[in-house]
Amino acid sequence: GCDIVALREGEPPIVVICELKLQFNLELVLQGVDRAAACDEVWLAARLSARGKGRESDARFRNLCRRLGFGLLGVTATDRVEVLLSPIALAPRKNARRRSRLVDEHQRRRGDPVAGGGSRNPIMTAYRQSALACAAAMVDGPKRPRDLKALTPIAPKILQHNVYGWFARVDRGLYDLTDAGRASLVRWPQPSHDESRHGILNASAI
Repeated sequence: GCDIVALREGEPPIVVICELKLQFNLELVLQGVDRAAACDEVWLAARLSARGKGRESDARFRNLCRRLGFGLLGVTATDRVEVLLSPIALAPRKNARRRSRLVDEHQRRRGDPVAGGGSRNPIMTAYRQSALACAAAMVDGPKRPRDLKALTPIAPKILQHNVYGWFARVDRGLYDLTDAGRASLVRWPQPSHDESRHGILNASAI
């Protein structure tokens, strides 16, 4: 997944992606190249070198990013953000299907409780958030898919496919939480059932 995704007002909305690293390097640029097909604007952000001799000061590095149309953001030791290079609009390079999926996921997701920069934590997708909402509603006992449709229309799909192993069928059309499901609620605490009813987003893809 992308480190940061934002939508700027417009019709269609302007999709902005920002990739983060501890320092400017080729891997960060390659991540930007990979994201470029799914968005309208790419920013690369990293810590500024303490001595001012990092890649961000290399004219060749900046020229490469400029040719790719990428913007550069430098983060100081005091967490102040500096614009090193503004993005340049290039010829269309978008993958319409990939862009559409990204916009859909962004609009359905409720924030992102997973800290960025790590590779060992599961990505918090809209689908996972919907599954967690279903799990939270089942803490007080087994539920039928139709009981959870007010939370998300894809509740039947979530329970039947059981992608994360959080649910178990205990009777015909009746599901309960597994130990893994209860553990997921400890890892990602959820709002109360009533709050979820108002805030859950409908997800269609993992």
